[in-house]
Amino acid sequence: MEKGLKQFGQLINNKTFLVLFIRTLEEQKNFTMRDRCNVASLVMVALQGRMDYATDILKALLAQLIDRTVLESKNPKLLMRRTESVAEKMLTNWMSFMLYKFLRECAGEPLYMLFRAIKQQVEKGPVDTVTGEARYSLSEEKLIRQQIEYKILTVNVVGVDDSQPIPVKVLDCDTITQVKEKLLDAIYRSTPFSYRPHKDDVDLEWRQGRLGRLTLQDDDLTSKPEGEWKRINTLSHYQVPDGAIMALVPRQQTGYFNLSGFSGLSALSTKSLTKNPYGNGAADCMNVSSPGLSRFPGSPASRSTSPIITPDHMENGIKLWHLVKHHDQDMQREGDRGSKMVSEIYLTRLLATKGTLQKFVDDLFETIFSTAHRGSTLPLAIKYLFDFLDEQAERHAITDPSVIHTWKSNSLPLRFWINLIKNPNFVFDIYKSNTVDACLSVIAQTFMDSCSISDHRLGKDSPSSKLLYAKDIPQYKNWVNRYYQDIQAIPPISDQDMNAVLAEESRLHYNEYNTISALHELYSYANKYSEELLSLLEMDDTARKFKLAYKLEQVASTMAGEV
Repeated sequence: MEKGLKQFGQLINNKTFLVLFIRTLEEQKNFTMRDRCNVASLVMVALQGRMDYATDILKALLAQLIDRTVLESKNPKLLMRRTESVAEKMLTNWMSFMLYKFLRECAGEPLYMLFRAIKQQVEKGPVDTVTGEARYSLSEEKLIRQQIEYKILTVNVVGVDDSQPIPVKVLDCDTITQVKEKLLDAIYRSTPFSYRPHKDDVDLEWRQGRLGRLTLQDDDLTSKPEGEWKRINTLSHYQVPDGAIMALVPRQQTGYFNLSGFSGLSALSTKSLTKNPYGNGAADCMNVSSPGLSRFPGSPASRSTSPIITPDHMENGIKLWHLVKHHDQDMQREGDRGSKMVSEIYLTRLLATKGTLQKFVDDLFETIFSTAHRGSTLPLAIKYLFDFLDEQAERHAITDPSVIHTWKSNSLPLRFWINLIKNPNFVFDIYKSNTVDACLSVIAQTFMDSCSISDHRLGKDSPSSKLLYAKDIPQYKNWVNRYYQDIQAIPPISDQDMNAVLAEESRLHYNEYNTISALHELYSYANKYSEELLSLLEMDDTARKFKLAYKLEQVASTMAGEV
């Protein structure tokens, strides 16, 4: 099979064949969106050793896409608005390769700092583990409406290796799982998330004196239902005091507790606890050791971001709740819709959180929209891409600057950066909760609005996510406009200089990808649509000149013989 795949690899390295191959695939009705994304990624992997050739193919496909968009669409601004072609997905992958160094050395730090700032701000106040709603949030959808009383506690935690206690701030309204997460964050703050003990693999043990040890759980025999509801256990439920000694220990399967050293647990049945307390219930974290496509959506860091329990969770007919019962929440939301005053109160709380995070948002946006920032120069790939788009606009006699602006925004900020802002877990080995995700979505929306050429009229019915940054967006838009102008003013890059950059990119990551496997998957598409592909190859003059149809049939024979 390897001999046949090497022959197919030679065909893939023929520009005429590869362009016609991709055209054939895209003309098939059963060639799905997933197939388009898959083929684009496979082509980039197969050609990683020849990035100059991969770039030439990308330019050819983009030029064809622009031709179709300008001729067939009344609105050329729609170009690259969505990923509906192999070319658009290839562009995303190409940017992932070419901006890897810039991301690692420059933009990665402010992106990580923004994530950390959001996470810390959210965790300063109560977070409902069932709904994901928080006291401190940028998203109105993830904002706790009710007033939650809570106290800040400092607990001293001993790690799984019985290391020296570390003081950690927690809330008395935190669930036991939330406390475990905060303690693990403190102990393993410099360790990538996927290398840490998982919260479900450790138990939280409250220690008093030399002998008193009590394992705390979200749900145990001390959890008492109230009608159809049962509250998830918190530190307050166990009456944990400020300054308590906590330990994270490997999870046990059977419970043994020495409670002789404990006091102040009158509200709990310590007798029942002894039976069976278990219910059912920046650079160090970089995940981009190579710029491969597999380092993005499929990264091991993308563990579940769901709350531990869904709002409708039932346990033997009992509904579980943490800070707010679900029906109270729904009633509160219904009331909000008819009360402008209440909404304005919430907006004030959102603005307070926004003010805390403002510096981190500004730092990230400024880094992305600067041609020279803190010693880092503009990646040549961006200049090369933008010049290509300018040339294509000139070729089609497009003089409207808003069209060219939109093309550039759709090709880089809204295709590459927006994905990383909303999903920093694609780049870093971190855990992103639903609450943090909602905050990042608000910032991502602001980033999108900053790249838009249209003016957004705001009114009383505008979403809070747009009202929050309404005063900042004009400044951000100026940054974007200046960025595009500065890039245009840079002298053009010669093909020779660009090819040198591309050759270095291939050299740096040589042998990091399984090109034979990529060729094998690509061949499965060629084999599936062999009749249509052979027909197109026979019709094309250049393909006939190089006997590409005959060579493809030879590959098929070799593959069949080797199998």
